[in-house]
Amino acid sequence: MYQGLLNSMKILFVGGGTGGSVTPLIAIAQNLKNELSDVQFIWFGTIKGPEKKLVMAEDILFYQILSGKLRRYFSFRNFLDFFLIFFGFIQSLLLLIKIKPDIIVSAGSYVAVPVGIAAWILRLPQLIHQQDLQPGLVNKILNYFAQRISISFPEEAIYFNSTKTVYTGNPVRKSIFEGNRDKAKELLGLEANLPVVLVVGGGTGALHLNQLIIGALPELLTFCQIIHITGKNKKFSPLAIKDMSSRYHQFDFLVNEIPDILAVADLVVTRAGMGFLTELSALGKACIIIPLPASQQELNASYFCEKKAAFCLEQNILSSQSLVQDLKDLLADQSSLNFLSNNIQKLFQPDATKMLTEEILKLIHEHRSKKI
Repeated sequence: MYQGLLNSMKILFVGGGTGGSVTPLIAIAQNLKNELSDVQFIWFGTIKGPEKKLVMAEDILFYQILSGKLRRYFSFRNFLDFFLIFFGFIQSLLLLIKIKPDIIVSAGSYVAVPVGIAAWILRLPQLIHQQDLQPGLVNKILNYFAQRISISFPEEAIYFNSTKTVYTGNPVRKSIFEGNRDKAKELLGLEANLPVVLVVGGGTGALHLNQLIIGALPELLTFCQIIHITGKNKKFSPLAIKDMSSRYHQFDFLVNEIPDILAVADLVVTRAGMGFLTELSALGKACIIIPLPASQQELNASYFCEKKAAFCLEQNILSSQSLVQDLKDLLADQSSLNFLSNNIQKLFQPDATKMLTEEILKLIHEHRSKKI
């Protein structure tokens, strides 16, 4: 629609700390790259987060921005993080003046706060994307500075100004649909007639979830194969599975292999980050959700469970032994796996990436028109 009017664009994405705020933005970048001939992408991310590998794999220029986490509870670290946010704001301001992006697009990462405030001062257009069913503090703040808010589910509209909110769905990377089961089987040496369970704790890992799986391994490996993504720098060395170690495959972080790993998985055990849940929805993957207690993930998990799109477990009352039984029962019931698969796929909005791309192009067009 705007391709002929918008030339030589610079689009700045802001996200990191976890992979959840990164993957939908990468999906948008991939789509824009296919749609436009003259576009440059820049990425502002965190210093220690896992996002750099994901972003660099897309050949996007990456800058590390100082920022502190926003906590709603008292912590002495809040004082240090206030200064980190301030220095991140100064850093962002200088970089934005230098780069002169046409738009800033973010998806809820805490690093977006100093960038968003700096962009508002420079009168640069911003689009913030809301993934979780309930907005976090970051998007509640940036709501006042953004020109457009895109939401993943219609139920999220109540939290934002209706005049600048648009329902798009949550975008998914194109590569997710290109997984190859046979390639994963060959890569990992998987047994042909044994179900495969993928366990993902998120880009930064989930210590409690990892411990549950490690405790359950001796029994789990008697009836399934486990692919366990533990999170960056959180690998374990389980000692009780020597005789069945060929059925356990552990990685701290994966990038290019993820589509193949997802393709081969018969069941996925995961936290409730909306980025990954959307990818599971797109693929119709049956899953068990164990949300992080006292977090936005609990509402995400409840939504999927109410739609009968996932099997949900509570971390606080879950043991390795009960997890073994739940997995065993579900893997033995193909009709239940199919039921969950069909229902989770109904939650996916296939036009999300296209709709978000159009919103970005509209904002750039509006901003350039005001300059004329």
